[in-house]
Amino acid sequence: MSDEEHHFESKADAGASKTYPQQAGTIRKNGYIVIKGRPCKVVEVSTSKTGKHGHAKCHFVAIDIFNGKKLEDIVPSSHNCDVPHVTRTDYQLIDISEDGFVSLLTENGNTRDDLKLPTDDSLLTQIKEGFNDGKDLVVTVMSSMGEDQICALKDIGPK
Repeated sequence: MSDEEHHFESKADAGASKTYPQQAGTIRKNGYIVIKGRPCKVVEVSTSKTGKHGHAKCHFVAIDIFNGKKLEDIVPSSHNCDVPHVTRTDYQLIDISEDGFVSLLTENGNTRDDLKLPTDDSLLTQIKEGFNDGKDLVVTVMSSMGEDQICALKDIGPK
């Protein structure tokens, strides 16, 4: 055997996929789908009949879950579509910095400081007002395909 030590530069992640395949014909309204590389929530599905050349087609109208843009896609119903893994996690709000980042407390007691305040105006004012009033706030963070964003807010009472 050789006495040399081998060092490997690893640029890969753990291999957990950001999406999973699902047949287009089985994706329903309020489900999730990847259109143009963006995770989206399906708001409308219509299926056309099979034509002379075979495949029935599914027409998806979906809204990007992070920026709210409307996207459309047409896929043969027998083909697979990418469906994003979407998770929601609750964190307690500790602090809001001047540059628009929030400090959150995780379940295991660590802090998370890499999230910006949401761009949605009503949610933004609710978070700022509740925080300035000294309320205990729990924010819900939606994560998908390597992106995270605050999507909801709960008031769990005064501090």
